[in-house]
Amino acid sequence: MNIKITSRKFRAKDSLKDFIKSEMKGLERYNDQIMDADVILSFTHVADSIKTAEIVVTIPGKTISVSHSSDEFEKSVGAAIEKIVRQLTKVKTKLIARKKS
Repeated sequence: MNIKITSRKFRAKDSLKDFIKSEMKGLERYNDQIMDADVILSFTHVADSIKTAEIVVTIPGKTISVSHSSDEFEKSVGAAIEKIVRQLTKVKTKLIARKKS
């Protein structure tokens, strides 16, 4: 899986990048066919300090995109990964059901 991290209008710390990479590696447990993962970090409201994480995951035949906003990037990434996990599980369940019928 290729992981690309983009931080808009700021420079992400190495600790944040390592956190994101370790969390993204955990997605392979739910679907081992993940080809690419793009993580985009940005500030939506600089004054309010709202941080947004957008994750785009590419699997064969499908692209899954989620985003989440909170007051910390770690929380935003964690919540977005939970959403991705739900969608990957749903895709895999549908695939298994299609093969059985």
